[in-house]
Amino acid sequence: MKITIHRGINQIGGCITEIQSSSGTKILIDLGHNLPDADGQAEDEYDVPENLDRLLDRVSAVFYTHYHRDHIAFEAAVAKKGIAQYLGHLAKLVKLKFYAHMQNTPQNAAKEKYEAAFQAVLSFNEYYPNKTVSVGDIKITPYYVSHSAADAYMFVIECDGKNVLHTGDFRDHGYLGKYLYGTLRRFVVKRKIDVLITEGTLLSRNDEKLISEKELQDKAYELLSRYKYAFVLCSSTDIDRLASFCQATTRHQGRLFIADGYQCKLLETFTEHYFQKRNIRFFDFSKVHEYDESIIPDMVKSGFTMIVRASGKFKEQLGTLMSLLPKEDTLFIYSQFQGYICPEDKAYNANTDKFVHSHDWNHEYLHTSGHASKETLARVCNLMNPHTAIIPIHTEKGSDFTSLDIPEELKNKVVTNDTVADDIEIQVR
Repeated sequence: MKITIHRGINQIGGCITEIQSSSGTKILIDLGHNLPDADGQAEDEYDVPENLDRLLDRVSAVFYTHYHRDHIAFEAAVAKKGIAQYLGHLAKLVKLKFYAHMQNTPQNAAKEKYEAAFQAVLSFNEYYPNKTVSVGDIKITPYYVSHSAADAYMFVIECDGKNVLHTGDFRDHGYLGKYLYGTLRRFVVKRKIDVLITEGTLLSRNDEKLISEKELQDKAYELLSRYKYAFVLCSSTDIDRLASFCQATTRHQGRLFIADGYQCKLLETFTEHYFQKRNIRFFDFSKVHEYDESIIPDMVKSGFTMIVRASGKFKEQLGTLMSLLPKEDTLFIYSQFQGYICPEDKAYNANTDKFVHSHDWNHEYLHTSGHASKETLARVCNLMNPHTAIIPIHTEKGSDFTSLDIPEELKNKVVTNDTVADDIEIQVR
Protein backbone atom coordinates (compact mmCIF):
# COMPACT_ATOMS: atom_id res chain seq x y z
CA MET A 1 0.00 0.00 0.00
CA LYS A 2 1.23 3.47 -0.87
CA ILE A 3 -0.06 6.80 0.45
CA THR A 4 1.02 9.98 -1.33
CA ILE A 5 0.19 13.41 0.08
CA HIS A 6 0.43 15.55 -3.03
CA ARG A 7 -0.69 18.68 -1.16
CA GLY A 8 -1.79 19.51 2.34
CA ILE A 9 1.13 19.08 4.71
CA ASN A 10 2.09 22.77 4.48
CA GLN A 11 -1.06 24.48 3.24
CA ILE A 12 -4.73 24.92 4.01
CA GLY A 13 -6.89 24.14 1.00
CA GLY A 14 -6.10 22.35 -2.22
CA CYS A 15 -5.40 19.07 -0.44
CA ILE A 16 -4.84 15.95 -2.56
CA THR A 17 -4.29 12.46 -1.13
CA GLU A 18 -3.51 9.43 -3.25
CA ILE A 19 -4.04 5.82 -2.17
CA GLN A 20 -2.51 3.04 -4.27
CA SER A 21 -2.82 -0.69 -3.71
CA SER A 22 -0.05 -3.22 -4.34
CA SER A 23 -1.92 -4.31 -7.50
CA GLY A 24 -1.79 -0.76 -8.89
CA THR A 25 -5.34 0.42 -8.21
CA LYS A 26 -5.14 4.14 -7.51
CA ILE A 27 -7.69 6.62 -6.12
CA LEU A 28 -7.55 10.26 -5.04
CA ILE A 29 -9.23 11.79 -2.02
CA ASP A 30 -10.13 15.40 -2.91
CA LEU A 31 -8.78 17.37 -5.84
CA GLY A 32 -9.34 21.02 -5.07
CA HIS A 33 -7.88 24.34 -6.06
CA ASN A 34 -5.48 26.48 -4.07
CA LEU A 35 -7.20 29.21 -2.07
CA PRO A 36 -7.16 32.74 -3.55
CA ASP A 37 -4.80 35.46 -2.40
CA ALA A 38 -5.65 39.05 -1.39
CA ASP A 39 -6.25 40.01 -5.03
CA GLY A 40 -8.66 37.15 -5.53
CA GLN A 41 -6.12 35.24 -7.61
CA ALA A 42 -5.42 31.56 -7.01
CA GLU A 43 -2.42 30.18 -8.83
CA ASP A 44 -2.36 26.42 -8.99
CA GLU A 45 0.14 24.06 -10.59
CA TYR A 46 -2.73 21.85 -11.77
CA ASP A 47 -4.13 24.63 -13.90
CA VAL A 48 -1.37 23.49 -16.24
CA PRO A 49 -2.83 20.52 -18.19
CA GLU A 50 0.45 18.61 -18.30
CA ASN A 51 0.75 18.67 -14.50
CA LEU A 52 -2.83 17.51 -14.06
CA ASP A 53 -2.27 14.74 -16.61
CA ARG A 54 0.67 13.44 -14.56
CA LEU A 55 -1.36 13.55 -11.35
CA LEU A 56 -4.28 11.65 -12.92
CA ASP A 57 -2.16 9.02 -14.64
CA ARG A 58 -3.71 5.57 -13.95
CA VAL A 59 -6.16 7.02 -11.38
CA SER A 60 -9.38 4.98 -11.31
CA ALA A 61 -11.56 7.28 -9.21
CA VAL A 62 -11.67 10.55 -7.27
CA PHE A 63 -13.65 10.75 -4.02
CA TYR A 64 -14.59 14.19 -2.71
CA THR A 65 -15.18 14.73 1.01
CA HIS A 66 -17.42 17.77 0.39
CA TYR A 67 -18.20 20.50 -2.13
CA HIS A 68 -15.92 23.40 -1.14
CA ARG A 69 -13.77 24.58 -4.05
CA ASP A 70 -10.52 23.89 -2.23
CA HIS A 71 -11.58 20.21 -2.29
CA ILE A 72 -13.29 19.92 -5.68
CA ALA A 73 -12.31 22.12 -8.63
CA PHE A 74 -10.96 20.14 -11.60
CA GLU A 75 -14.03 18.00 -12.18
CA ALA A 76 -14.43 18.87 -15.86
CA ALA A 77 -10.88 17.86 -16.71
CA VAL A 78 -11.23 14.65 -14.69
CA ALA A 79 -14.51 13.83 -16.46
CA LYS A 80 -12.89 14.26 -19.88
CA LYS A 81 -10.48 11.47 -18.98
CA GLY A 82 -13.35 9.16 -18.12
CA ILE A 83 -12.28 8.85 -14.49
CA ALA A 84 -15.11 8.04 -12.06
CA GLN A 85 -15.91 10.79 -9.54
CA TYR A 86 -17.85 10.37 -6.31
CA LEU A 87 -19.70 12.87 -4.11
CA GLY A 88 -22.50 12.71 -1.54
CA HIS A 89 -26.08 12.99 -2.84
CA LEU A 90 -26.94 16.36 -1.28
CA ALA A 91 -23.45 17.75 -1.93
CA LYS A 92 -23.93 16.92 -5.62
CA LEU A 93 -27.24 18.82 -5.68
CA VAL A 94 -25.62 21.86 -4.05
CA LYS A 95 -22.74 21.84 -6.51
CA LEU A 96 -25.14 21.58 -9.46
CA LYS A 97 -27.20 24.52 -8.20
CA PHE A 98 -24.04 26.58 -7.77
CA TYR A 99 -22.81 25.92 -11.31
CA ALA A 100 -26.28 26.50 -12.76
CA HIS A 101 -26.32 29.87 -10.98
CA MET A 102 -22.82 30.76 -12.16
CA GLN A 103 -23.72 30.07 -15.79
CA ASN A 104 -25.58 33.39 -15.71
CA THR A 105 -22.28 35.22 -15.55
CA PRO A 106 -21.92 37.75 -18.40
CA GLN A 107 -18.42 36.60 -19.36
CA ASN A 108 -18.70 34.04 -22.15
CA ALA A 109 -15.48 32.24 -21.23
CA ALA A 110 -16.61 31.85 -17.63
CA LYS A 111 -20.03 30.67 -18.76
CA GLU A 112 -18.46 27.92 -20.84
CA LYS A 113 -16.29 26.90 -17.91
CA TYR A 114 -19.26 26.61 -15.56
CA GLU A 115 -21.30 24.73 -18.17
CA ALA A 116 -18.50 22.17 -18.47
CA ALA A 117 -18.27 21.89 -14.68
CA PHE A 118 -22.06 21.46 -14.43
CA GLN A 119 -22.04 18.62 -16.96
CA ALA A 120 -19.14 16.96 -15.16
CA VAL A 121 -20.90 17.04 -11.78
CA LEU A 122 -24.08 15.78 -13.42
CA SER A 123 -22.14 12.61 -14.30
CA PHE A 124 -20.83 12.09 -10.75
CA ASN A 125 -21.49 8.85 -8.92
CA GLU A 126 -23.16 9.32 -5.55
CA TYR A 127 -22.06 7.70 -2.31
CA TYR A 128 -24.13 7.38 0.85
CA PRO A 129 -23.23 7.25 4.55
CA ASN A 130 -22.10 3.84 5.84
CA LYS A 131 -22.34 2.28 2.34
CA THR A 132 -19.08 0.82 1.03
CA VAL A 133 -17.91 1.55 -2.51
CA SER A 134 -15.35 -0.72 -4.17
CA VAL A 135 -12.84 0.48 -6.74
CA GLY A 136 -10.72 -2.46 -7.81
CA ASP A 137 -9.22 -3.90 -4.62
CA ILE A 138 -9.75 -0.67 -2.62
CA LYS A 139 -12.88 -0.23 -0.48
CA ILE A 140 -14.10 3.21 0.60
CA THR A 141 -16.77 3.72 3.27
CA PRO A 142 -18.06 7.28 3.94
CA TYR A 143 -19.26 8.47 7.35
CA TYR A 144 -21.03 11.78 7.89
CA VAL A 145 -19.17 14.62 9.67
CA SER A 146 -20.19 18.11 10.69
CA HIS A 147 -18.45 20.89 8.75
CA SER A 148 -19.29 24.32 7.35
CA ALA A 149 -20.75 22.49 4.35
CA ALA A 150 -23.80 20.31 4.14
CA ASP A 151 -23.21 16.61 3.45
CA ALA A 152 -19.50 16.38 4.37
CA TYR A 153 -17.79 13.04 5.02
CA MET A 154 -14.79 11.21 6.36
CA PHE A 155 -13.65 8.01 4.63
CA VAL A 156 -12.38 4.67 5.86
CA ILE A 157 -10.22 3.19 3.10
CA GLU A 158 -9.43 -0.54 3.16
CA CYS A 159 -6.44 -1.56 1.08
CA ASP A 160 -3.96 -4.47 1.21
CA GLY A 161 -5.21 -5.53 4.63
CA LYS A 162 -4.69 -2.01 6.06
CA ASN A 163 -7.27 0.53 7.23
CA VAL A 164 -6.88 4.28 6.68
CA LEU A 165 -9.16 6.95 8.15
CA HIS A 166 -9.20 10.19 6.14
CA THR A 167 -11.20 12.70 8.20
CA GLY A 168 -11.72 15.38 5.57
CA ASP A 169 -12.69 18.69 7.20
CA PHE A 170 -14.68 18.21 10.39
CA ARG A 171 -15.64 19.62 13.78
CA ASP A 172 -17.68 18.67 16.84
CA HIS A 173 -19.31 22.05 17.61
CA GLY A 174 -21.82 22.12 14.74
CA TYR A 175 -25.46 21.11 15.17
CA LEU A 176 -24.75 17.51 14.19
CA GLY A 177 -21.20 17.47 15.55
CA LYS A 178 -22.35 15.66 18.68
CA TYR A 179 -22.56 12.47 16.61
CA LEU A 180 -18.84 12.50 15.73
CA TYR A 181 -17.56 10.38 18.60
CA GLY A 182 -20.50 7.99 18.49
CA THR A 183 -19.85 7.38 14.80
CA LEU A 184 -16.16 6.78 15.42
CA ARG A 185 -16.81 4.39 18.32
CA ARG A 186 -19.60 2.47 16.59
CA PHE A 187 -18.15 2.12 13.10
CA VAL A 188 -14.47 3.05 12.95
CA VAL A 189 -12.61 2.07 16.12
CA LYS A 190 -13.41 -1.62 15.65
CA ARG A 191 -11.69 -1.53 12.25
CA LYS A 192 -8.37 -0.92 14.03
CA ILE A 193 -7.06 2.04 12.04
CA ASP A 194 -3.49 1.80 10.80
CA VAL A 195 -3.13 5.34 9.43
CA LEU A 196 -5.03 8.45 10.46
CA ILE A 197 -4.99 11.27 7.90
CA THR A 198 -6.55 14.28 9.58
CA GLU A 199 -7.03 17.99 9.07
CA GLY A 200 -5.25 20.45 11.38
CA THR A 201 -6.52 23.82 10.17
CA LEU A 202 -6.70 25.52 13.55
CA LEU A 203 -3.24 24.50 14.76
CA SER A 204 -1.87 27.75 13.32
CA ARG A 205 -4.77 29.91 14.50
CA ASN A 206 -4.09 30.23 18.19
CA ASP A 207 -6.40 33.23 18.56
CA GLU A 208 -9.40 31.43 17.06
CA LYS A 209 -12.20 31.48 19.64
CA LEU A 210 -14.62 28.64 19.13
CA ILE A 211 -18.23 28.65 20.20
CA SER A 212 -20.87 26.12 19.23
CA GLU A 213 -23.40 26.92 16.52
CA LYS A 214 -26.11 26.91 19.19
CA GLU A 215 -24.17 29.51 21.18
CA LEU A 216 -23.76 31.52 17.99
CA GLN A 217 -27.51 31.33 17.42
CA ASP A 218 -28.14 32.66 20.94
CA LYS A 219 -25.71 35.53 20.40
CA ALA A 220 -27.41 36.31 17.08
CA TYR A 221 -30.79 36.36 18.84
CA GLU A 222 -29.46 38.94 21.32
CA LEU A 223 -28.13 41.14 18.50
CA LEU A 224 -31.42 40.95 16.62
CA SER A 225 -33.17 42.08 19.82
CA ARG A 226 -31.20 45.33 19.62
CA TYR A 227 -31.53 46.01 15.90
CA LYS A 228 -34.71 45.85 13.85
CA TYR A 229 -32.86 45.35 10.57
CA ALA A 230 -29.86 43.06 10.06
CA PHE A 231 -27.76 42.06 7.06
CA VAL A 232 -25.63 38.92 7.38
CA LEU A 233 -22.62 37.98 5.27
CA CYS A 234 -21.94 34.27 5.62
CA SER A 235 -21.30 31.36 3.29
CA SER A 236 -24.26 30.65 1.01
CA THR A 237 -23.82 26.90 1.50
CA ASP A 238 -22.95 26.74 5.22
CA ILE A 239 -26.13 25.01 6.36
CA ASP A 240 -25.32 25.33 10.08
CA ARG A 241 -24.67 29.07 9.90
CA LEU A 242 -27.78 29.67 7.84
CA ALA A 243 -29.75 27.65 10.38
CA SER A 244 -28.30 29.69 13.26
CA PHE A 245 -29.49 33.00 11.77
CA CYS A 246 -32.79 31.55 10.57
CA GLN A 247 -33.59 30.14 14.01
CA ALA A 248 -32.48 33.35 15.75
CA THR A 249 -34.78 35.28 13.41
CA THR A 250 -37.87 33.10 13.85
CA ARG A 251 -37.47 33.31 17.63
CA HIS A 252 -38.42 36.98 17.13
CA GLN A 253 -42.10 36.64 16.29
CA GLY A 254 -43.06 38.37 13.04
CA ARG A 255 -39.50 39.16 11.95
CA LEU A 256 -38.77 38.16 8.33
CA PHE A 257 -35.89 35.95 7.15
CA ILE A 258 -34.87 37.15 3.66
CA ALA A 259 -32.64 35.77 0.90
CA ASP A 260 -32.26 36.16 -2.86
CA GLY A 261 -33.52 33.65 -5.41
CA TYR A 262 -30.33 31.55 -5.57
CA GLN A 263 -30.07 31.34 -1.80
CA CYS A 264 -33.76 30.42 -1.52
CA LYS A 265 -33.24 27.50 -3.91
CA LEU A 266 -30.42 26.19 -1.74
CA LEU A 267 -32.47 26.59 1.43
CA GLU A 268 -35.37 24.75 -0.20
CA THR A 269 -33.01 21.87 -0.99
CA PHE A 270 -31.68 21.80 2.59
CA THR A 271 -35.23 21.84 3.97
CA GLU A 272 -36.30 18.92 1.80
CA HIS A 273 -33.23 16.82 2.62
CA TYR A 274 -32.89 17.42 6.35
CA PHE A 275 -36.28 18.56 7.64
CA GLN A 276 -38.91 16.97 5.43
CA LYS A 277 -37.09 13.65 5.00
CA ARG A 278 -35.24 13.40 8.34
CA ASN A 279 -37.26 15.72 10.60
CA ILE A 280 -34.23 17.72 11.77
CA ARG A 281 -36.17 20.80 12.85
CA PHE A 282 -33.33 23.32 12.97
CA PHE A 283 -32.79 22.80 9.23
CA ASP A 284 -36.32 23.95 8.39
CA PHE A 285 -35.99 26.98 6.13
CA SER A 286 -39.57 26.85 4.82
CA LYS A 287 -40.39 30.35 6.09
CA VAL A 288 -37.69 32.16 4.12
CA HIS A 289 -38.89 35.05 1.91
CA GLU A 290 -37.34 35.81 -1.46
CA TYR A 291 -36.15 39.39 -1.81
CA ASP A 292 -37.48 41.79 -4.40
CA GLU A 293 -38.64 45.39 -4.18
CA SER A 294 -42.29 44.40 -3.69
CA ILE A 295 -41.51 42.95 -0.27
CA ILE A 296 -39.64 46.04 0.99
CA PRO A 297 -42.69 47.60 2.75
CA ASP A 298 -43.22 44.41 4.75
CA MET A 299 -39.50 44.23 5.57
CA VAL A 300 -39.44 47.80 6.85
CA LYS A 301 -42.61 47.29 8.90
CA SER A 302 -41.82 43.88 10.45
CA GLY A 303 -38.04 43.96 10.72
CA PHE A 304 -35.81 41.41 9.00
CA THR A 305 -32.62 39.41 8.81
CA MET A 306 -31.25 39.26 5.29
CA ILE A 307 -28.52 36.96 3.97
CA VAL A 308 -26.26 38.84 1.53
CA ARG A 309 -23.20 38.12 -0.61
CA ALA A 310 -20.17 40.25 -1.40
CA SER A 311 -21.04 41.20 -4.95
CA GLY A 312 -21.66 44.38 -6.88
CA LYS A 313 -25.06 43.06 -7.97
CA PHE A 314 -26.14 42.73 -4.37
CA LYS A 315 -25.04 46.28 -3.54
CA GLU A 316 -27.16 47.57 -6.42
CA GLN A 317 -30.18 45.57 -5.28
CA LEU A 318 -29.85 46.92 -1.74
CA GLY A 319 -29.74 50.56 -2.82
CA THR A 320 -33.47 51.25 -2.53
CA LEU A 321 -33.80 49.30 0.69
CA MET A 322 -30.82 50.93 2.39
CA SER A 323 -32.20 54.43 1.78
CA LEU A 324 -35.24 53.56 3.92
CA LEU A 325 -33.41 52.19 6.96
CA PRO A 326 -32.31 54.40 9.88
CA LYS A 327 -28.69 53.77 10.77
CA GLU A 328 -29.36 53.34 14.48
CA ASP A 329 -31.72 50.42 13.75
CA THR A 330 -29.54 48.69 11.15
CA LEU A 331 -26.80 46.12 11.76
CA PHE A 332 -24.31 44.33 9.51
CA ILE A 333 -23.09 40.96 10.84
CA TYR A 334 -19.91 39.52 9.38
CA SER A 335 -19.94 35.75 9.88
CA GLN A 336 -16.90 34.37 8.07
CA PHE A 337 -13.20 33.90 8.82
CA GLN A 338 -11.91 37.25 10.06
CA GLY A 339 -8.70 36.94 8.07
CA TYR A 340 -10.66 37.66 4.87
CA ILE A 341 -11.17 41.28 5.98
CA CYS A 342 -7.87 41.77 7.81
CA PRO A 343 -5.27 43.34 5.44
CA GLU A 344 -2.40 41.84 7.44
CA ASP A 345 -3.67 38.29 6.95
CA LYS A 346 -2.51 36.28 3.92
CA ALA A 347 -6.12 35.19 3.40
CA TYR A 348 -7.24 38.82 3.05
CA ASN A 349 -9.81 39.43 0.31
CA ALA A 350 -10.03 43.02 -0.84
CA ASN A 351 -13.45 42.60 -2.48
CA THR A 352 -14.99 41.15 0.67
CA ASP A 353 -13.47 43.87 2.82
CA LYS A 354 -14.78 46.56 0.46
CA PHE A 355 -18.29 45.09 0.54
CA VAL A 356 -18.36 44.76 4.32
CA HIS A 357 -17.49 48.44 4.68
CA SER A 358 -19.46 49.75 1.68
CA HIS A 359 -22.24 51.21 3.85
CA ASP A 360 -22.18 53.17 7.08
CA TRP A 361 -23.52 50.19 9.04
CA ASN A 362 -23.22 49.23 12.67
CA HIS A 363 -20.92 46.20 12.57
CA GLU A 364 -20.63 43.00 14.57
CA TYR A 365 -18.35 40.02 14.05
CA LEU A 366 -20.07 36.73 14.88
CA HIS A 367 -18.41 33.55 13.67
CA THR A 368 -17.18 30.11 14.63
CA SER A 369 -14.91 27.86 12.62
CA GLY A 370 -15.96 24.95 10.45
CA HIS A 371 -12.85 23.07 11.59
CA ALA A 372 -11.83 20.96 14.56
CA SER A 373 -10.37 22.61 17.63
CA LYS A 374 -7.07 21.41 19.08
CA GLU A 375 -9.00 19.63 21.81
CA THR A 376 -11.15 17.85 19.23
CA LEU A 377 -8.12 16.84 17.17
CA ALA A 378 -6.46 15.40 20.26
CA ARG A 379 -9.61 13.52 21.24
CA VAL A 380 -9.92 11.97 17.77
CA CYS A 381 -6.25 10.97 17.70
CA ASN A 382 -6.55 9.36 21.12
CA LEU A 383 -9.78 7.59 20.21
CA MET A 384 -8.45 6.25 16.91
CA ASN A 385 -5.02 5.38 18.36
CA PRO A 386 -3.66 4.47 14.90
CA HIS A 387 -1.24 1.58 14.76
CA THR A 388 1.22 3.05 12.26
CA ALA A 389 0.97 6.77 11.51
CA ILE A 390 -0.82 10.10 11.89
CA ILE A 391 -0.54 12.30 8.81
CA PRO A 392 -1.67 15.92 9.25
CA ILE A 393 -3.09 17.69 6.19
CA HIS A 394 -4.97 20.97 5.64
CA THR A 395 -2.32 22.51 7.90
CA GLU A 396 -0.20 25.60 7.40
CA LYS A 397 3.57 25.47 7.38
CA GLY A 398 4.92 25.49 10.91
CA SER A 399 1.87 23.83 12.44
CA ASP A 400 3.00 21.44 15.16
CA PHE A 401 0.78 18.39 15.49
CA THR A 402 2.91 17.12 18.35
CA SER A 403 1.72 20.09 20.42
CA LEU A 404 -1.62 18.32 20.85
CA ASP A 405 -2.50 16.67 24.13
CA ILE A 406 -1.73 13.16 22.95
CA PRO A 407 0.65 10.49 24.37
CA GLU A 408 4.29 10.44 23.33
CA GLU A 409 3.62 7.15 21.57
CA LEU A 410 1.20 8.91 19.22
CA LYS A 411 3.42 11.97 18.83
CA ASN A 412 6.16 9.67 17.57
CA LYS A 413 3.79 8.41 14.88
CA VAL A 414 3.19 11.86 13.34
CA VAL A 415 4.54 11.73 9.77
CA THR A 416 5.39 14.81 7.69
CA ASN A 417 8.15 13.30 5.51
CA ASP A 418 8.69 10.23 3.35
CA THR A 419 8.82 6.98 5.29
CA VAL A 420 7.99 3.28 5.14
CA ALA A 421 6.31 1.60 8.10
CA ASP A 422 4.42 -1.68 8.46
CA ASP A 423 4.48 -2.30 4.70
CA ILE A 424 2.95 1.13 4.07
CA GLU A 425 4.94 3.53 1.91
CA ILE A 426 4.18 7.17 2.70
CA GLN A 427 5.32 9.93 0.34
CA VAL A 428 4.97 13.63 1.03
CA ARG A 429 5.29 15.86 -2.01
